[in-house]
Amino acid sequence: MQDFLPIAVAAADGLDTWSLLKNASSVVQGVMILLGLMSVFGWYIIGYKAFYVRRAKRETDTFLDSFWRSRDIEAIYKHAQGLPHSPVSSMFLAGYTELAKITADGQAQSGDLDNVLRALRRAQGAETTRLESMISFLATTGSAAPFIGLFGTVWGIMNSFKEIGAMKSASIAVVAPGIAEALIATAIGLVAAIPAVMAYNYFLRRIRVLVSEMETFEQDYLNIIRRHFLN
Repeated sequence: MQDFLPIAVAAADGLDTWSLLKNASSVVQGVMILLGLMSVFGWYIIGYKAFYVRRAKRETDTFLDSFWRSRDIEAIYKHAQGLPHSPVSSMFLAGYTELAKITADGQAQSGDLDNVLRALRRAQGAETTRLESMISFLATTGSAAPFIGLFGTVWGIMNSFKEIGAMKSASIAVVAPGIAEALIATAIGLVAAIPAVMAYNYFLRRIRVLVSEMETFEQDYLNIIRRHFLN
């Protein structure tokens, strides 16, 4: 029993997290580094997109309030220029620019409405792309990280079986390090994946709200042009 205690203590000391990371096989270390980088970049995207989407929503609400309150389109245009993060504001600016081209030579015709519609659709597509930028990485991390971690787990367990075969012993001292490093790879994969999936779903819902507001604004804007600017 006394001879066993030093062995147990040494085994416990060798199974702390840092020792396992440092002594893991090169393949498992590569998996952990890859997952760590994915997690760090994922958190950067989460922070950046949270700030961007929140600001886009706030500026959109400000613009829509100004748009429906004001009767001066020039004042609305100047206000919209000060709201660069609002996708609806960007749509208004694109439509206003196209409308100014149409009405420069006189009263616009009903056929000119298609030009304004195309300008609005182009702006909407560009703004949707900008809102959705980088969140696909979160979806990729959420779906791929657990499997990358699982690969590290399988590799670590495979090394444990190799140790058993080489040493002809299935004792805990032989098996534990490989299994422990394998489980760490799985844990890192889950740590990278879970926040990424939750953030992706959150941003997707917020972006759908903004896209819906853009679609609604498009119809309202076209109706206003029909009433006030077309023959």
